[in-house]
Formats: sequence, structure tokens, C-alpha cells
Amino acid sequence: MGKPNFSEDFKRDAVHQIAVRGYAVREVSERLGVSTYSLYKWMKLYAKAASQASSVDHEAENRRLKRELARMTEGRDILKKAAAYFAKDAR
Repeated sequence: MGKPNFSEDFKRDAVHQIAVRGYAVREVSERLGVSTYSLYKWMKLYAKAASQASSVDHEAENRRLKRELARMTEGRDILKKAAAYFAKDAR
């Protein structure tokens, strides 16, 4: 039986689980059926690229969340004004 030939995408995804998502090397090793030696070797090759991609993902997510927060804050302010208007009208 020869040794398995894993694709570059598989290796990057495995490293991503460790470097970005924070899973333990042993856990990823057991789940994927890859030796810890291979994972550490792949981390040397791909960890820097994975963390850079992660920072780009985080920046995009931060921008999206800021837009959503602004929209929700605006909606809340409109509801406050409406409630104050109707409370004043009810007196």
C-alpha cells in the first residue's frame, strides 16, 4: 500500500482548521486520518497564507457587521421616536 497523495486544497484546509479555527493538531490528525508529522510539515508550508486569508476574511466580516449595526441602530432610533410620538399623543 502506497502513501496517500493529498491535494493542495486538502492540505490548506487542514492547516486552516489548526491555524485559523484553533483546533488541536491531534484532533485534526485523528479526524482526517493524517499523521501529526504531516500536519506540522504542512503548517510550515501553508500557515502564513492561511492566517493572511483569515485576516482578510475578518476585515470583510467587520465591515459587514458595522453596516448591520448602523442599520439596526437607525431602526431602533426610528422606533424610539415613534414610541415617544404616540406616548405624547395618548396623553
